[in-house]
Amino acid sequence: MRTHEPLSASLLVPETEERHALRTAVRGLARSYGRAYFQSVCSAGGFPDELWNALGSAGFLGVHIPEEHGGGGGGLADLVVVMEETAAAGCPLQMIVISPTIAGSILSHHATEAMRREWLPGIASGRRKVAFAITEPDAGTNTHRISTTATPDGAGGWSISGSKHWTSGLDEADALIVVARDAGASADGRAALSMFLVPIPSRGLSFTPIDSIVRGAERQFVTFFDSVPVTAESLIGASGAGLAQVFAGLNPERVAAAALAGGISLFALERATDYARDRVVWSSPIGAHQGVAHPLAKAYIDVQLARLMNARAAEMIDSGLDGGEGANIAKIASADACLAALDQAIQVHGGNGLATEYGLADLWGIARMLKTAPVSREMVLNYVAVHSLGLPKSY
Repeated sequence: MRTHEPLSASLLVPETEERHALRTAVRGLARSYGRAYFQSVCSAGGFPDELWNALGSAGFLGVHIPEEHGGGGGGLADLVVVMEETAAAGCPLQMIVISPTIAGSILSHHATEAMRREWLPGIASGRRKVAFAITEPDAGTNTHRISTTATPDGAGGWSISGSKHWTSGLDEADALIVVARDAGASADGRAALSMFLVPIPSRGLSFTPIDSIVRGAERQFVTFFDSVPVTAESLIGASGAGLAQVFAGLNPERVAAAALAGGISLFALERATDYARDRVVWSSPIGAHQGVAHPLAKAYIDVQLARLMNARAAEMIDSGLDGGEGANIAKIASADACLAALDQAIQVHGGNGLATEYGLADLWGIARMLKTAPVSREMVLNYVAVHSLGLPKSY
C-alpha cells in the first residue's frame, strides 16, 4: 500500500488551483476502482461501465466540452488530467481518447448546432459513445489514399462503401465518425474527404473483431460499409473539407494518447518503487541498490519531461495556437518513456512482473500500441524534420 504522495502530484508539471483540485478528485474516484477491478472486467471481455459512468456523472468525461452543450467548459489540458489520473490508477481507458477527445473535439468545432445539441451532452456525460474510423490498410498515414467512398445518392444524402481497420470500441459505441472519399466534391485533383456521423446500428454497417495483444477495455475491429445510407444532416462540417477539419480531433488525440501513456508510466513506476522499497534480499531493500534505483530514476526523469511537454501541447491547443509540433513531440516522448518505465517496472519485480496479479505485464500491449498509434514514431520524426527543422520532405 502506497503511503506517500502519488507521483502525479509532483510540482514539476505546473497546475492552477482548479486543475489541482480536478486531479485530486479524479485520482480519488479512479483509485476507488483500481487495477484489480479493471483487470477483472477486461479479462471477462466486458467494459468498465461502473467506472465510466462514475467519471461521466462527476463531469470528468466532458470537462473540456462547452458548458452550453453539457460540458464543464474547460480545455484539453483539463482532459489530460482526467486521462492521466485514470490510467495512473491502473485503468487506462482508450475510450476517453476516442469519444470525448476525438469525437467531442470534432463535433464541437465542426458540427451543426443541431448535431452538437443532440450528441455533445451525451458524450460529456458518458451516456453516449462515438467511435472514429479513418485507418485503412492501403492508405496508412497517407490519408489522401483513403478508398472508402461516400457517393451522392441524388436526394441530398450519400451512400458509403468500403472498409476501415483498427476501429476501436465499436461494440460500445452509439455512432461512428467516418472519414471517407467524397465522390461529390473535388480538391484540386486530390481526393476530397468528408466526415459523416453514422448511427450504430445502420443498414449495411458491420464489423468483426481483430485478435491482438492489446488487452484493454476496448476491442479493435475491421469495419465494413456496404452502401451505408447517410442523410445530409449526417455531414460534419463542409463537404470535401474533411482532411483539414479532422485535425480538430487528431491533434487532441495525440495529446490524449500521450496522457494515457503518461498515466500508465506513473502507475508502473509507483508499483515498481513500492516493490523496490518492500522487497528485501540479503537484508536490504532491493531499491537500495543502484542497479535497481538508477534505471527507475532515469525512467522517472523521462516520464516527467514527457508530461511537461504534453501539458504545454495541451495549453497551445487550448490557446488556439498551432498544436501540431507540440502534440507530435509529446506523443513520441510519452510513448517512449512509457515503454521504458513499464519494462523497468516489470524487471524490478523479477518473475513476479510477468504475473497478471501484479498488474504490469498485461499493460504491455497498450503501451506498445502507443508507439505506433495514433501516429507512428516514423511519421512524427518526418513531421519534426520538415516542420521544425525545415528539412526537405522525404515522402
